Amino acid sequence: MSEPIETIRHAITAPLADSNELRRRARQLAGGISLGRSAFLDLHGVESEYEYKRQSMRDGRIMYHAHIGMNDIDATAAALRQIHGQLDSHGFALDRAGFALDRRMGLPTDRRAAAAAETGPMLVNTADWTALAQSAPIQPHLGDFMIGQPASVANSVEALRIGCSTIGNLSQYFTFEAPGWNDAATTASETCQAIQLLAEFRGRGVMLHSYLEDGFGALFRNCASVAAWAMLERYIVEELIGARLTHCIGGLTRDPVKRAGWVLALQQIHQGEQVGSMIYGDTISFGHEFEKNRAVTAEYLLWDILVQLHAPSGHAVLPLPVTEAIRIPSADEIIEAQLFGRQVEATARRLYPHVDFSAAEKFAADVCREGQAIYQNALAGLDELGADTRDPLQLLYLLKRLGAQGFESMFAGELAQLQSPPTDMYELSQEVIADYRPMFHDAAFCARVKGARLLVASSDVHEHAAGALAQLLGESGAEVVYLGAEQDPQDLVAALRKQPVDALLLSTHNGMALEYARQLKALLEAEAIVVPVIMGGVLNQKVDDQALPVPVLDELKALGMHPAVGLPALARLLPLPGPPRIDPAG
Repeated sequence: MSEPIETIRHAITAPLADSNELRRRARQLAGGISLGRSAFLDLHGVESEYEYKRQSMRDGRIMYHAHIGMNDIDATAAALRQIHGQLDSHGFALDRAGFALDRRMGLPTDRRAAAAAETGPMLVNTADWTALAQSAPIQPHLGDFMIGQPASVANSVEALRIGCSTIGNLSQYFTFEAPGWNDAATTASETCQAIQLLAEFRGRGVMLHSYLEDGFGALFRNCASVAAWAMLERYIVEELIGARLTHCIGGLTRDPVKRAGWVLALQQIHQGEQVGSMIYGDTISFGHEFEKNRAVTAEYLLWDILVQLHAPSGHAVLPLPVTEAIRIPSADEIIEAQLFGRQVEATARRLYPHVDFSAAEKFAADVCREGQAIYQNALAGLDELGADTRDPLQLLYLLKRLGAQGFESMFAGELAQLQSPPTDMYELSQEVIADYRPMFHDAAFCARVKGARLLVASSDVHEHAAGALAQLLGESGAEVVYLGAEQDPQDLVAALRKQPVDALLLSTHNGMALEYARQLKALLEAEAIVVPVIMGGVLNQKVDDQALPVPVLDELKALGMHPAVGLPALARLLPLPGPPRIDPAG
């Protein structure tokens, strides 16, 4: 029996809550919730962001989104006021803002203090939540670490009470793990009940947000699989539960034809009823050269605006600040990007009458046709294996357990035979491997690492770099133990107890490098495990008295860690001197 089939059959037998009971609780809870009014809703005289988006679609108005990642709520509120004030002075307005909240927000309140602090604010009381909705007339979008986490229901209640009517992020349920949390059944139940809660307010314009590339969309190899997954999410949310689903994509898509094509495809997937949240900016083409980043923004934003003029879908566009790839952007940098976006919009309106969308329309047709086949294969296959495909809780639980690779291998067939193209993220990972293969195949490097056992992992969902590194090290002759993404310090130490290694290679991105390293060091010392630790990725740390995370390379070195900024730096470090590896059998 194949591993994916075993996973499904095991998941089917898991003791889960009753979906009907969750529905009853959601209805009872909804009866005690009074939907709040944000400053934005009051200014525009609408009941929800959904209503505002519908008006903008009719009027041909382009909506704008910004993503804000200040360290605390006071800095976040100040940034909202500054952004609104300066854009208003130029005659512009920011429609909506998302917030990079601390990942601990996904945990129940009594579990948050013990977890490592990460980038973004913690919302600890009513005043903190209210500040997101009342600091400026910018509609709050709560898409990170809300729905899809162990605290899904409590977070959704607070969001509704402040007037946030677009709440997510369903896709994060499938790939993100709350720090230190291991109760998958409870997370599934919380997620299902939170969606059922939102369904109670569908008539009031409340929407469930899902950013496909925060979930399996980031891990699939082919675009048809992403389309199938969007259909499956819609089936669970809209058909089984009755909530209104809005899809987002874009952060891991660099091809302008695909970006425009995805907007058209999502309209087909939602049967013409899609009202989108936003199209995320192209983050995978960004680097350390700001002028190149500005050119990237100009290209993707031009197409994002053009397709909204061509086929309005309600998706707000996101002009990324040029600093996005190296640190959390400041309010000034967000303002600069927003003003640049308005210049791009003026250009797009001049160009629109002369633009041909046939390539984007073909992309949409191909991914929807082949995605529909994969979607139908999935439902039929799950049904044949004994899953209850009318039970949203069971589907949520077993699909998460199955994973992106398992889903694609079981239901997508031979990817090479599909007309739909590979995802840009998969293509990029293959390019990275090809670019660095000569360095990792160098005879001297291979001689240094041959036979070394190396544990490779990522502390968060950013798995592609760690995956590429694991493949390259394996080709170099090292024995690679690959744990994948979302690994807590406890996970790493548990793995090291089972299988000692010559070095631990860890990637981290969420403003938590120093605190994570401290926790890891303490656990290693408690277990008397001595192993060199190389840390790469974005090596910064959230600090209480700073608005933005700060670099911590020197602090990591002082702890005995080995920072490596980039693959060449990592290759120079290997192999690290350390104690001889003693296997359990020896």
